[in-house]
Amino acid sequence: MKKYMIVLFVLSQMLSLGQAIPKAAFAGSAKCGTCHMEIYSRWKKTLMANVVQDPKVRPAAILGDFSKPNALVTFKKEDISFTYGSKWKQRYFTKVGNDYFVFPAQWDIKAGLWRRYYVRDGTDWWTKHYPADQMQRPTGPTCDGCHSTNFNTADNSVSEWNVGCEKCHGAGSAHAAAPSKATIVHPGRLDFVRANDVCIQCHSQGRPLVNPVNGRYYDWPVGYQPGAKLADYWELEEHKLGETTFTHFPEGSAHKNRMQGNDYVQATMHTRGVKCFSCHDVHGTPNSADLIKPGNSMCLQCHGVDSPNGPRGTLTAHTQHKEGSTGSECAACHMPQIAQTIEGNNVRSHTFKFIAPSDSEKYKIPNACVICHKDKSNEWAGKELKKWPGVSPWRVAANTH
Repeated sequence: MKKYMIVLFVLSQMLSLGQAIPKAAFAGSAKCGTCHMEIYSRWKKTLMANVVQDPKVRPAAILGDFSKPNALVTFKKEDISFTYGSKWKQRYFTKVGNDYFVFPAQWDIKAGLWRRYYVRDGTDWWTKHYPADQMQRPTGPTCDGCHSTNFNTADNSVSEWNVGCEKCHGAGSAHAAAPSKATIVHPGRLDFVRANDVCIQCHSQGRPLVNPVNGRYYDWPVGYQPGAKLADYWELEEHKLGETTFTHFPEGSAHKNRMQGNDYVQATMHTRGVKCFSCHDVHGTPNSADLIKPGNSMCLQCHGVDSPNGPRGTLTAHTQHKEGSTGSECAACHMPQIAQTIEGNNVRSHTFKFIAPSDSEKYKIPNACVICHKDKSNEWAGKELKKWPGVSPWRVAANTH
């Protein structure tokens, strides 16, 4: 304690004199856990903390079925250095030198089958800068910056694999030596833009402003650290109005996964000052997507019935579905699952817009009605919406003549 008090005094004196605090080093999440055990224990169970796993340390991490021959699977369990993913899909990394490469087969967790893994030309922008052979595309420049903490582009070393505490709070050695608000980045105390940047650094599609780096093209914001302005390092992927691209639907919504940030910055929620962690607690919660509150209760705390930002009347009147049913979930209509993460598996849109059947006809973008009612058409959905009380006829006009 005496040591901490002395260090704190020195730091406070440096701040009062306008001197820079010595640059902190990365200490590792376990170091954070010595003081923040409750938060650390929750985080350890999250997907963030388990993006990549070493099967030699945890053999059960391998979810793919290797028991039967499969033409896609040209590797064995013993060849796997890391697994990536455990919710929708699982990919397998092998190490060559100080680089990792993804084997060309991935396990579809939901469907329980093998699918090819290959990034086709004309999809991700970086494909033209790497050989067509999947096993000649290193994950360091294409993946690992978001799957690790403090990735070093000079030698491919990391302070820690997975999204550790310092990925969001910055290097923590100074804070470990002298716990204080002045010695750590707390996203909750950053301005609105920089606070959200902490999440958007990995939950977005884009490219670094400076590329290549050491002769290689990177697909993550090289050089960015929490507390900085992400726009100084990273440019979001361009949206081409009216055109379906690898990343976007024609009206601007995300067409693929890892684009929550691209969606969110164009949303009214963003305009109104709602932050990523207004809804999510990445330290871990019992709720889906680490929401602070489960399901509708998360949305209705701000968009309550008869509130200025909420539906009129009852929830049933607003959704025209029985309360407690899938159709009465706020996210079902305002965050439809339209961004593909793997064939047959989509993640939720983060524009928070209701996509009308007329939008689907015009922009060829899925809408919540026919996503749920798979045997129905946009025309049917438009006619049904016209019957709903309180729904503006202009939202469904294109489908009702």
